[in-house]
Amino acid sequence: MTERDIQFWDLVLKTCEALCDRVGDRLLQDFGTLQAIEKADGSLVTQADQWSDAELRQGIQSVFPEHGVLTEETTHIFPAGDWCWVVDPLDGTTNFTRGIPLWGISIGLLYQGTPVFGYVRMPTLRQSFYGYWAGDSGLAMPVGAFRDGIAIGVSLDNPSGNHFFNLCARSIGILKNPIPAKIRMLGISTYSLLAVAMGAALGGVEATPKIWDIAATWAIAQAAGACWVALEEKPIFPLTVGVNYGDRPYPTLVVSQESVRAIFEPLVRS
Repeated sequence: MTERDIQFWDLVLKTCEALCDRVGDRLLQDFGTLQAIEKADGSLVTQADQWSDAELRQGIQSVFPEHGVLTEETTHIFPAGDWCWVVDPLDGTTNFTRGIPLWGISIGLLYQGTPVFGYVRMPTLRQSFYGYWAGDSGLAMPVGAFRDGIAIGVSLDNPSGNHFFNLCARSIGILKNPIPAKIRMLGISTYSLLAVAMGAALGGVEATPKIWDIAATWAIAQAAGACWVALEEKPIFPLTVGVNYGDRPYPTLVVSQESVRAIFEPLVRS
C-alpha cells in the first residue's frame, strides 16, 4: 500500500470509532427507556434510531463529503459514485426497547457497489468488530477481521450438539429439520452473523435482512474466513445506482467453512 492508501484506511477506521463512541454513549442513556412504533415493513423504530441515523449520516459526510450515504431511516436509493456508506443506526431495536443488551451500530463502506470494509459497535458489550475485504475490487487495503483490535477467525470444528447455529425469527421454520447443532436466536442480525466470524457459532441464517443489516458483516465475515451464501439466485452485490433498496430482503446463510456449508445449506433451502 502507498502512504495515501494507509492514510485513507486509517481515516475510515478512526471515523467509525469516533462516531460510534459518541453515538453509542448516547444510545446507552436511552437503552430500555423508549417506546417503539411499527414501520410499514413490520420492523420497529424509535426516536433513538432516528437520532442515531442523522448523527451518523452527518458525521460521515463531514469527513467524506464526496461519498454517498445510504441509511435505514432516510435515503434508500443507491447513489452514483465509487464510494458509498451503508448504515444501520440501531440494529436490534426490539432488544433495545425491551432492555436486552444485544443491539448495535452497523456501518459498511462499499466500493463500486460491493462492501470492502465493515464496522460494528456493540455498546452494551463494549465490543467493536471491523474487517477489510478487498474481494475483486483491486483496492490496496489492509486485510483481516478484528474484535477490539485483536484478529478473529472462524471455527474449524465439525458440527456437534455442543456447537451453535443462529436463526432469525423469520427463519423459525428451519426447526422442522434436524439441525446438527444447538439453535440460538439472538434478535440482531449483525451479531448473529458476527458470531460465525469470531468462531462462536458454526453458522447463521437470516431470512429477510435488508441491505443495511448485511453491508458491514459481508466484509467482516469473509475477512474472518467465513463462507457467505446468498439464498436467492441473484447475487446481492454489487448494488445498482438509482435502485431503491428499502424493501428488498436478502436471504442469507453464513457458515464457518465450505464443508459446513454442505451440511447446513440443504436444511436452510428446504
